Amino acid sequence: DVAPDPKIAARGAELAKPIEAIKQEVVGQSAGVIDGAAGSCRLGECAMGNLVTDAMLDRVRDLGVAIALTNGGGLRASIGPGDVTMGDVLTVLPFQNTLSTFIATGAEIIDALENGVSQVEDRKGRFPQVSGLRFEWDPAMGPNEGRIRSVEVAEGEGWVPIDPEKHYGVATNDYVRQGGDGYRVFEIAENAYDYGPGLEQVVADYLTALGAPYEPYTDGRIRRAE
Repeated sequence: DVAPDPKIAARGAELAKPIEAIKQEVVGQSAGVIDGAAGSCRLGECAMGNLVTDAMLDRVRDLGVAIALTNGGGLRASIGPGDVTMGDVLTVLPFQNTLSTFIATGAEIIDALENGVSQVEDRKGRFPQVSGLRFEWDPAMGPNEGRIRSVEVAEGEGWVPIDPEKHYGVATNDYVRQGGDGYRVFEIAENAYDYGPGLEQVVADYLTALGAPYEPYTDGRIRRAE
């Protein structure tokens, strides 16, 4: 019911021009639909979760980080086939979260995964999307009562059971690292650094570096026990 002030509206349009230019920038291509729907990423492994966590892990692997985890609720859209623009990536990752790294024990990582699958019935955003890690969970168990049946970490060309006593380098986003979506176990993580690049830039750089259309995929890294 309020008429826009013409001078303010004109100034807003002027300030929006460089932002719109950034959003139109092509950062890569996709060979198919990268599924980032809430009905996928809050219930199980999804293609967008794999893209984002693979990109996160790729960015910090040289720092000794072996595992990446992000909350499914932080993924807000899918991306269609063809050119992928920065605007597409920003639509998927609109929250300006930064890449965080820290050290956690295997036991703490298992606790984090328990939290991640604790509210699947309500499709809450804490569901964990992962890279460098695979796990099986059992919906027949009560929340935080042992839903996580097995966890394995990538090692060499294979997989080994996670060691509860071992310390692992982990990457996530600053919201999760600081306890968001119930991930309070990460609040006390060792060597926490929350000031990495924005997740949207990490994903855009990953797509650009491929030099070829990205092939969306799932590979069974998250399994639901039947």
